[in-house]
Amino acid sequence: MRKRTAHRWQLTVVMVVGVFVAVGSFWLVQVVNQAGQEAQEDQHRNEPDYIIDRFSLVRMNKSGQPAYIISGDKLTHRPIDDSSDIDKPYVHSLSGDQPPMNMHADTAHVDQGNTRVKLNGNVDVVRPATPNAQALRMTTPTLTVYPDEERMETASPVVLEVGKATATGVGMKANNATRQVQLGGRGQLVMPPRDAR
Repeated sequence: MRKRTAHRWQLTVVMVVGVFVAVGSFWLVQVVNQAGQEAQEDQHRNEPDYIIDRFSLVRMNKSGQPAYIISGDKLTHRPIDDSSDIDKPYVHSLSGDQPPMNMHADTAHVDQGNTRVKLNGNVDVVRPATPNAQALRMTTPTLTVYPDEERMETASPVVLEVGKATATGVGMKANNATRQVQLGGRGQLVMPPRDAR
């Protein structure tokens, strides 16, 4: 009698352990499948919802006047974070009080509600000469532009040419509205002779 009871207890324990293993395996399979489905959904969520070739976008200011134009070879919009990637971007500032500024680069990333443009690769910024200001040209590998605030900054090396003077540095902050430029790091300033000015 004791042997039968001991045998039944062993059999019961084995069956209970087996049931727990089966339920645990089923649960583990469900968790793995759900994680795989979520990863696929995330992958699809990051796919672009529209692509525009040879586009031009005009951004208006608060008074309804054109503030700047962004154009490029291709714009790819990603809905997951409402950002856009641009091939061969061109940014043309149309500030009413200050001279217009033109910016070119290899690529750009637009985010933060279209208020920040990160230009990458062969960034070239040009402001033509006016009766009140000399021509300005700046080159750098990367540049972050805040077009609504008329300011830009970079932590990369910068070459800045104002008229016939040239300044270099590592890092730069500029405000087109106030016409202030601050170069960072160790740099060099080359001024032309007085009669060449």
